[in-house]
Amino acid sequence: MEQQVEVDVMIAEASHEVYVDTILKTIEEAAKVRGTGIAKRTHEYVAQKMKEGKAVIALAGDRFAGFSYIESWGNKEYVTTSGLIVHPDFRGLGIAKRIKEMTFQLARMRWPHAKIFSLTSGAAVMKMNTELGYVPVTFADLTTDEAFWRGCQGCINHDILERTNRRYCICTGMLYDPDAHKMEHQ
Repeated sequence: MEQQVEVDVMIAEASHEVYVDTILKTIEEAAKVRGTGIAKRTHEYVAQKMKEGKAVIALAGDRFAGFSYIESWGNKEYVTTSGLIVHPDFRGLGIAKRIKEMTFQLARMRWPHAKIFSLTSGAAVMKMNTELGYVPVTFADLTTDEAFWRGCQGCINHDILERTNRRYCICTGMLYDPDAHKMEHQ
């Protein structure tokens, strides 16, 4: 009989920095397994997201189960939910969806008027995004903030992005526009 695992999903804080290296290793290994690109982040970058209350972590007791973070771009007009990862030991338990929903709510709370976007090559993330109200968009509909696009330089597919003048890549751009949802609910 399978034992039920209790996993807590919470906004990360400075004390969670002890998990950063495990998070980065888990992200890197998942990208290798999938054969897809991923924007590489430093220990300091991820730790700073935790300290700023811009990250969500999932823990099973003191074991790392999952993670994601948010970041604002283009003078806070855009927000990304990024780095979504679930440790292999905890996959298939619905943790990614719980993390995704919490990062989405955190982004909406901190920047209620910002457009939220996601770049992904994963079908599961596309499905979660769609359920939250994101729609597929061209890269031209995303932020023009150069700092965001520099983050793609660590990805193995960056050459595609460069060759196409940032119009196309392996990832799909998805956007949640709060103004579009306001009109739907009127």
